Amino acid sequence: MNATPADLRSWLTGSLLQLCAGETTSGREDAGLADLRALLLSLGAALVEQPVAEGRTNVLALWGRPRVLFSTHLDTVPPYLPPRLEGEIFLGRGACDAKGQIAAQLGAVKTLLAEGREGLAWLGVVGEETDSAGATVALDLTDRLRELRVLINGEPTDLKLATGQRGAQHLCLHCAGRAAHSGSPELGHDATWPLLDWLQRLREQPRPVDAALGPEVWNLGLLRAGEALNSVPASAEARLMARTLPGSTFAEETRRLAPPEGTVALTLDEPPDRYPIIPGFEHAAMPFGSDAPTLRALVPDRTVVLAGPGSIRVAHSLEEHLTLAELEAGVELNRRLALHFLGD
Repeated sequence: MNATPADLRSWLTGSLLQLCAGETTSGREDAGLADLRALLLSLGAALVEQPVAEGRTNVLALWGRPRVLFSTHLDTVPPYLPPRLEGEIFLGRGACDAKGQIAAQLGAVKTLLAEGREGLAWLGVVGEETDSAGATVALDLTDRLRELRVLINGEPTDLKLATGQRGAQHLCLHCAGRAAHSGSPELGHDATWPLLDWLQRLREQPRPVDAALGPEVWNLGLLRAGEALNSVPASAEARLMARTLPGSTFAEETRRLAPPEGTVALTLDEPPDRYPIIPGFEHAAMPFGSDAPTLRALVPDRTVVLAGPGSIRVAHSLEEHLTLAELEAGVELNRRLALHFLGD
């Protein structure tokens, strides 16, 4: 007998509040493992727990021989914000990123199982917000997933399917100078000014736009120079993150614009990725990254969907939230996607 909408609503509410109750910031994901395990077992799943590091465990749940794999991440960003329900709005850390994704995906699994469907799986990975260690280790699960047709990765996309995601580059820009007493600055060489001029030249460069992925953008995340107010800085450093497009020349331009005392270190270079267009679903470019490019390798033909309820605009903020209506719409979106790839 299928659950009523009221029954499902009650289940979703209780499940999301419980999932958000544990403080699972990156590195301590196992704080929520017991509750997650109990939730999956209540749905009749066969579980595979995959240790990644101390206190960090990936979880794979299986219902039959999986053809559709739902996935999302178990970690959240700091600070921890305890969950609360105000009317029909869930607030707290993980409400949409990504405990709300877990609830929406498992709600779809629950509905599909009640309809007599099988061939489903769900994967929760650690570390998406930091090092993506869980996604890398999860590739060792390939032997259990050889019949997969799709990976549906959950992130807050406003219920649209991502057309892809931009790449990610981390760059460290450094300028060397010479220290001196602040009263006699002419005896030194201030490393800060050439760095600031360098950043300004970089700001003036136009960035390309891709019809499916959106604009290429970069962010000055960290800026550091000097040791004391009364000393000319002998060193200055800027750390940038760029969201890159196919064929990006951002790193090359950064080097070309460097002053004589400047050097560039590229510390991360992840390529952009494009995702297939699925008929009957709304698509849009997304401004963020995810584990989807790594996890799609679990699918023999690499078919991947990136979608879920909630907005990235409130993720990582002190106002992170998800409405009950969005959560229920996320269940239906995931159900429709699963049926599409199950052939129904």
